[in-house]
Amino acid sequence: CDLLVRSQTLYPTELRARFEAERNHDFITAGSSAPSTTTLSRATARQPTRATMHETPVSHLEHQQRAPRSVRCAVITISDTRTLDTDTAGAAITDMLRAAGHEVVGRTIVRDDADMVRGAIGRQLADPGVQAIITTGGTGITSRDNTYEAVAAMLDKRLDGFGELFRMLSYEQVGAAAMLSRACAGLISGRFVAALPGSEAAVRLAMDRLLIPELGHLVGEAAR
Repeated sequence: CDLLVRSQTLYPTELRARFEAERNHDFITAGSSAPSTTTLSRATARQPTRATMHETPVSHLEHQQRAPRSVRCAVITISDTRTLDTDTAGAAITDMLRAAGHEVVGRTIVRDDADMVRGAIGRQLADPGVQAIITTGGTGITSRDNTYEAVAAMLDKRLDGFGELFRMLSYEQVGAAAMLSRACAGLISGRFVAALPGSEAAVRLAMDRLLIPELGHLVGEAAR
């Protein structure tokens, strides 16, 4: 009755607040408690949203398990002097890829000339069956070392961690001379490309510690 009488002197919002307060009081008196705003907020926060229901974290191990087991690769040796008979670095890449279950769909040798290097890579990219391209040679700092300039200019995405890791591993073997290597990697048109040094020992290091363990994963991610 008091609420009805006083309602004539209260604004609608005040009247509503009084009504809610008395109603909550009645619930408590009757032995039932009304949920607080804080409780409702916490309960709402615990409910999965449409977005979180579909967001399932995927570990790097799961990515690796989903990666292709066999990758179709092209091998390009960049040298002014080597032939297929004397190209030990290119042969090492080919042998290690095949031993790991990958397929070598092409192998060639081109002179250490930026235009020729770009042309050789472009021809491999034109083949839709090629998923990865690995070059060897021309990553040093002499006047005839042009691979880095040629490859870096073509990259759509750089994979800086590859060169950093390779130089770290190389440092363990050759010391400070590792800084002379400009080995690099990245993506061109959705295909993985790596430029390795011309030394067979350096090639085996990069293949064994970096590329063979991650090649399928790299190609799988590049194609997404």
